[in-house]
Amino acid sequence: MRAFTRRLLVPVALTTFALAASGCSTSTSDTGPATGATPAARAADADGSQQLDVTAAPTGAPAPTAVAEAGHQGSGAKKTSLKVASFDKRTGRAVISKPRKSSPGPAPTVTQSARPTATPSPARTAENPVRTGDIIASAPAPGAPDGLLAQVTEVVGETGQGTQVATKPATLSALLADDKADGQVPVDPSSVDVEPLVQGVKFSWAKPGGVTFGPKGAKLPLGSLRLDVGTSIATAEDAPVSAAASVSGFVQLAPQVEFSYDGSANGQAGSPAPGSAFLGLTGDWSAQWALKGRAKGGVKQRIPFAKLHADPVIQVGPVPVVVNLDLTCYIQVEADGRITLDVEQNVKGDFRVGGSYAPAKGWTAVSTSDVKSSPVKATLTAAGQAKTALGAEASVGLYGMVGVTADFAPYLRGEASATATGSTDGTGSLVGSWALHGGFDLSGNLQLQLSIFGTPIFSHRIPLGSLHREWPLASGKGGVSAPPKQRA
Repeated sequence: MRAFTRRLLVPVALTTFALAASGCSTSTSDTGPATGATPAARAADADGSQQLDVTAAPTGAPAPTAVAEAGHQGSGAKKTSLKVASFDKRTGRAVISKPRKSSPGPAPTVTQSARPTATPSPARTAENPVRTGDIIASAPAPGAPDGLLAQVTEVVGETGQGTQVATKPATLSALLADDKADGQVPVDPSSVDVEPLVQGVKFSWAKPGGVTFGPKGAKLPLGSLRLDVGTSIATAEDAPVSAAASVSGFVQLAPQVEFSYDGSANGQAGSPAPGSAFLGLTGDWSAQWALKGRAKGGVKQRIPFAKLHADPVIQVGPVPVVVNLDLTCYIQVEADGRITLDVEQNVKGDFRVGGSYAPAKGWTAVSTSDVKSSPVKATLTAAGQAKTALGAEASVGLYGMVGVTADFAPYLRGEASATATGSTDGTGSLVGSWALHGGFDLSGNLQLQLSIFGTPIFSHRIPLGSLHREWPLASGKGGVSAPPKQRA
């Protein structure tokens, strides 16, 4: 299985998220004043705040590290060319290095033979640009695959690889200060790591410029990824061979990360919490799946068929914000073991899930969806009921900490009722009604870790609320065919 995953990763590198480096004073900063947005986007508002661009981090090069310098709280973050050479999550220690002019080899790590030399007075200099109190944000780095958002608590000393520092977790409000940001960033489909969980899963994607991957790539809308699957499921014990149960289909989506922050609403830079914030996942969704046969009754069959992971880095002005996305696609079937189906359904729509913050309300859940479906064909045999869904469990977080979880499951439900009549000569009939319904369920939670925005910590999960909708697709009355043994 991992061999298949690694094979996908040759053309499908995963988006990532990494660690950061420390800041410089005005006299030693590599880039001077805070940058990272267009002049129009950073034009001062009437309240003195700046509007920061929200874009995808540049491709082909590591996202720039950002730092808010000690003693300049509330003035926002700056870019810096410093990098995190290594990070030890257990101890919270990082080694910060300046870029080398020559092509670097593998990133160094601190070992027992490379103990730091004590630095009693860690003044900020070109040679030692790290100072206690600096707040760092960076894309993924060695030892920090989810990136780093941390404050320097101690400058330990110099090593042959750079300056070793002790750190503690920090918040985005310390970097974004009183600025504003609002935008949606598409997730690069080629950056998604896919781990198939059953045999026969096929992965495809399409990017601008005519770049595609996989058997269905050329047919996909730009920015979309697609998973095709076909698998057998547990069949009712008394079902004939011709009624063996199976599910096949595909799920296709174009996910986007939505991020907003407004530090100006509290009236002063460096306030402990923003005036508003939002983190969520949005996107277009389409799927098609077919259920055939007579599924086993009395059990809910939930079959995960693929795990997807990506760590897109979005650039919020000068600050690289690492977003962690996990998606598990699954098929779920519920049946009573009596009805035999041959049903195919198409589903299209969109979704938006996330968490929204305001000082008066705290964190509140956001969940919306607009889904439409239509059956391509449907055959029901005998009386009974069955429901099948092709869904996805998603989680969205920052810097390795989960913030929002959601479970989105479009489904198809079929049911038939019948009355049998017969006689001693073996003739008979089965008359009844049947109906097909489309629908979807959307549920999930906000997690405590959204305090990374600098908002107050809450002590429990906040449900997104169970969003449930169902609509009729087709129905009828009349003869319903049945297996011979069910005839009177």
